[in-house]
Amino acid sequence: MGFGSSSPSKPIHVMMVSFMGQGSVTPLFRLGKLIASKGTVVTFVSPEFWAKKMREANKIVDSELKPVGAGAIRFESYDKEWTEEDDSRGDFSAYMSHLEDAGKREVSKLVTSYMEKKDHVACLINNTFLPWVGDVAEEFNIPCALLWVQSAACFSAYYHYQDGSVPFPTETEPERDVKLPCFPVLKHDEIPNFLHPSSKYPGFSKAILGQFKNLRRPLCILMNSFNALEQELIEYMSAFCQIKTVGPLSLFAKEVSSDVSADMCKASDECIEWLDSRPKSSVVYISFGTVVYFKQEQMEEVIYGVLNSGLSFLWVIRPPVKAMRVEANVLPQELFDAANSGRGKIVEWSPQEKVLAHPSVSCFVSHCGWNSTTEALSIGVPVVCLPKLGDQVMNAVCLIDIFKMGVRLGRGAIVDRVAPRKEVTEKLLEAAVGEKAEELKKNALKWKAKAEAAVAPGGSSDKSLWEFLEMIGVRVSQEKPNIHA
Repeated sequence: MGFGSSSPSKPIHVMMVSFMGQGSVTPLFRLGKLIASKGTVVTFVSPEFWAKKMREANKIVDSELKPVGAGAIRFESYDKEWTEEDDSRGDFSAYMSHLEDAGKREVSKLVTSYMEKKDHVACLINNTFLPWVGDVAEEFNIPCALLWVQSAACFSAYYHYQDGSVPFPTETEPERDVKLPCFPVLKHDEIPNFLHPSSKYPGFSKAILGQFKNLRRPLCILMNSFNALEQELIEYMSAFCQIKTVGPLSLFAKEVSSDVSADMCKASDECIEWLDSRPKSSVVYISFGTVVYFKQEQMEEVIYGVLNSGLSFLWVIRPPVKAMRVEANVLPQELFDAANSGRGKIVEWSPQEKVLAHPSVSCFVSHCGWNSTTEALSIGVPVVCLPKLGDQVMNAVCLIDIFKMGVRLGRGAIVDRVAPRKEVTEKLLEAAVGEKAEELKKNALKWKAKAEAAVAPGGSSDKSLWEFLEMIGVRVSQEKPNIHA
């Protein structure tokens, strides 16, 4: 028997607690859809200011069950004290401390409220920045699991930093190289830069490292990766904790029957309609995620580099997150002129997976967040790498040196180098046209095939998901439960 019990009348109840931001919400929600589709009820809990964005974009009603495959998902929120407009959120360390206090209190109340309705939570799942969810699970004696939303390589970096077994850069030796097991030597600016002594985000590193202080507590680490992608590293790290690869979640959850979304904005079809009018492999897709912000000088160099390349472009440009307290970039008129002439298109949001899969797209200019990275490789699209924060710099190393489907444009915030427009043009053309582009595309398509095999019935990720579900009491052969019971 697992930790829960299931019957046709009462499905297993899984509660997921998410950090803010699309990069954290998206993979956890994809996992939630997968778990729900197998006949469970998933309660997805996020900070109120983010939940508000999801409600507005997706017509979500709190606590309302939404059908997903054989099960259902519903939404709740926590931290209703600090709004998006609250200046206090600009202090990351203070915000993370507040989030822990509010989260423990309010998630505990949610768990209690469901218990009172005889709807017991069988498992609590959290993502990377919320180690305190494990404390709530322990308080109620509920099994917990961690969804690691970054790569196995980054997991290894944080693990070995926390236990002190591998030397990392220090204030006295800031340029020290790092040699992790089963991975090429990393230069000082290629490690997750929250671990670098010059990092401006100690609150983030503290939260992430909190997950590694008691890795024996979770039932397992669910990882948004797949065995063939990081096999040697996953096997090595599995000696320290139980790892179950359930990725790429972008591909795995793609076929789940549901119209429920957790995006912060509603995607329209205008991007796809525009791409339909473009020739095959003629468009450069550019998106730097929802958090990354480049200074005006760098943004201008990228813009003019794109314009000088002569390539068509689809560019996602949105205002910076309010909590960052930065001014929006001033975009030159030439960019708008190019878009108005039909050569390009500028949008604030795009259905990224559909865009990357479109035959008109030749390459992806990206900040190299892990979601974007796994989407690119599972669809088979070469990447021009311009990383900035956190795990992005290490993901760029993987894309360029290991997966062989990327070219380097930047090295991240530690170096803080401005990539000049001439270099931008050169790297775009390298990834979009010619022999190098063909080689990158060939390699990307190889990873696409391996990703598809991992999530197919009987694949490594499919097996891992069912193994986890059995841990929490979901039966492979169970009858379809009554989600409204």
